[in-house]
Amino acid sequence: MNILVTGGAGYIGSHAVRMLAAQGHRVRIYDNLSLGHRELVQGFELIEADIGDGDRLRPALDGIELVMHFAASAYVGESFLNPRKYFTNNVVNGLSLLNAAVDAGVRQFVFSSTCAVYGAHDVRMTESTPCSPINPYGDSKLFFERALDAYDRQYGLRSVRLRYFNASGADESCETGELHEPETHLMPLALEVAAGWRPALELFGDDYPTPDGTCIRDFIHVTDLSRAHARAAEYLQRGGASCALNLGSGQGHSVKEVLSTIERITGRPVPTRVKARRPGDPPILLADASLAKKILGWTTACSLDQIVTSAWQWMHSENCQKLRRVGVKSEV
Repeated sequence: MNILVTGGAGYIGSHAVRMLAAQGHRVRIYDNLSLGHRELVQGFELIEADIGDGDRLRPALDGIELVMHFAASAYVGESFLNPRKYFTNNVVNGLSLLNAAVDAGVRQFVFSSTCAVYGAHDVRMTESTPCSPINPYGDSKLFFERALDAYDRQYGLRSVRLRYFNASGADESCETGELHEPETHLMPLALEVAAGWRPALELFGDDYPTPDGTCIRDFIHVTDLSRAHARAAEYLQRGGASCALNLGSGQGHSVKEVLSTIERITGRPVPTRVKARRPGDPPILLADASLAKKILGWTTACSLDQIVTSAWQWMHSENCQKLRRVGVKSEV
């Protein structure tokens, strides 16, 4: 298929672009590069523009059969401080993309959603778990999911909304990986501490109602995630109906468990400083991804050890070091 990937120069988007291209799809990247990296998509067609720019977006959709939408603001903490940014980027600009896609005759859409649409629940989440976000980021993503439902009913825009949990790791080739500034994600922060690039990891809360007092999360390798996006595109190409699907391993790991794994694999300590809990952080986020297995034939293949190892290798790769030298930008 001819696929437009918005946010394709970011962390998850750049992995998905490579997966789609490897499977024979023709990929066009649409990214304003305010957050992504041109260096991560060398060799691919890139249109440098914002999804809110209709004049640039309309010709970019020429000949496109499916849109895969990653472009978004995606930091929970920042969404409390600047909700205007989140509703502008994730909703207003997102609707601009939807309208342009429908006008261009696109009838297939894969959306990078999030488990944040569920809010806080002390159960393993299925797609029927009530959606009650506890932060503006989750609110903005849920709004867009509901818009997709409406656009399917009225305009025939079929979509797969992929609600994934904690994306981590890097492509085994080390062509692309996770690189943000400022960094807020657990895995790269802890690995930077292990590497000696940071003095200690700030641990936001050790008094949660969990066995060791730290948050429990469902970590998923970014390669597994990319494979699910490619499967979703194929599902829609075969005429599949719109649906929302969880993407996760179904296995929970606490923050302290992750740190122990990092210390074992790297052979280096990860000292911590305990700080107050962050607003909007639920104690437990665990996926039931059985529906993705049933509909897409998809399951995770990578363990926590593999996630940590690939992220550690990426950090020390030539590509990552080159990006750090030229200056790291924040990215989705």
